[in-house]
Amino acid sequence: MLPAVNAWAFALAAFALILIPGPSVLFVIGRSLSLGRKGGFLSVLGNALGALPAVALVSLGVGALVAESVVVFIIIKFLGAGYLIYLGVQAIRHRNEHTETDTSPRARPSSFRLIREGFLVGVTNPKTIVFFVAVLPQFVSYENGAIPLQMATLGMIFFAIGVASDSVWALTAGTARAWFARSPKRLSHMGAGGGVVMIGLGGAMALTGSKT
Repeated sequence: MLPAVNAWAFALAAFALILIPGPSVLFVIGRSLSLGRKGGFLSVLGNALGALPAVALVSLGVGALVAESVVVFIIIKFLGAGYLIYLGVQAIRHRNEHTETDTSPRARPSSFRLIREGFLVGVTNPKTIVFFVAVLPQFVSYENGAIPLQMATLGMIFFAIGVASDSVWALTAGTARAWFARSPKRLSHMGAGGGVVMIGLGGAMALTGSKT
């Protein structure tokens, strides 16, 4: 069993880290600006679900092997970067479609699609595995045994905090978009702006964060 003191210490460390805007935050903001609060929240959920495979890999000891492989790290990084750029381009191309009313069947992507796209972004973020490999073991009580279960518990704590924090960003950005929605032209520019954010994030992910 994971000692309560370890869980609380990790929660505080995770909260401090998550408060610093990073790739997940920028992704959520970009999606919320393009698709509104609902699109932002569903992207948050999908992105968070994408971290669960990393939690499972780390809990089973496979994460360390992935984190130590330069080739695997680079492949995952560029897949994630390319997908973010693709989503950004799509947001810019279809920016005018989201100025239609919610009653239009073409106005918004399906909920499943938004969750799936968020999941793909989350699961192709190599920094998630690296973070779990570097941080989780420091809060595990090896004397208590059941190491995989302890790591899985820490991963779920991180998952819960991440969902809560990113949801605040989605609400904030989605609310700002609601104001722009009063003007179709402004809303179109906002959707394009969200796409630019995602393209920039994808480019930054591809050019930085090399494995050390």
